[in-house]
Amino acid sequence: MNSKFARTLSLVAVVAMFCLSLAGCATDASGAASTGGSSTVFMIGYIIVIFGLLYIFMVRPEKKRKKKLEEMRDSLSVGDQVTTIGGIVGKIVHVKDDFIVIETSEDRVRIEIAKWAIGTNGKAASQDEK
Repeated sequence: MNSKFARTLSLVAVVAMFCLSLAGCATDASGAASTGGSSTVFMIGYIIVIFGLLYIFMVRPEKKRKKKLEEMRDSLSVGDQVTTIGGIVGKIVHVKDDFIVIETSEDRVRIEIAKWAIGTNGKAASQDEK
């Protein structure tokens, strides 16, 4: 499920829950506000459902994406073609704990970059060469 669709779906769910909560606070035929303990329970239930949907459609996929990106950064090795989040493309020549050294051109220009700044590894970085 793509991110845009998930956000749209969660927005629709929030609006629907808001409308349903307003329907629970409706007035009776004489115009007086209806009183009942069940409307409070339903309102709390709606809030729980909204937060559940937000977690399912927004928080959980983001955690999965971050975990996958962290695994990719931990598996970097010498010789991999990488692209940084700033757009620098290069080949890894040395790997340290928190940093890597990449060679960016045939002139053997070497740059030391933090691992967290690596955006893609491998095929995605080398598509421009075709």
